Amino acid sequence: MLLLNGKGATEDFSLKLAEFRPGIMSKAEIGENLIMVCMEIDRDKEDTGHVHSFDQCGVILQGAIEMFVGDERRIFNTNECYFIPAGERHGWKTFAGPVKLLDISLKQPGK
Repeated sequence: MLLLNGKGATEDFSLKLAEFRPGIMSKAEIGENLIMVCMEIDRDKEDTGHVHSFDQCGVILQGAIEMFVGDERRIFNTNECYFIPAGERHGWKTFAGPVKLLDISLKQPGK
């Protein structure tokens, strides 16, 4: 990953993921106002649902994942994007193989 730091320099960072939960590897980059999370999720993993007070969006980099937002459920494939409005219950499930995704959200004030 290349990072333009706004100070006339480009830095090269190797993306080193760490275990977030069993079967889920992740790395978060946290800026002043934005959070970017790279994730690799093994097959047959599931998040049965949760809610955030902020909008969330992302892109599937590799694989396929089933997501639900509120009552809507669909499968997202490589190069497809998702948007999750603040306050909507959402979750996901992997099935056919591992999934790589990039998730982005605004940083909550005071955190």
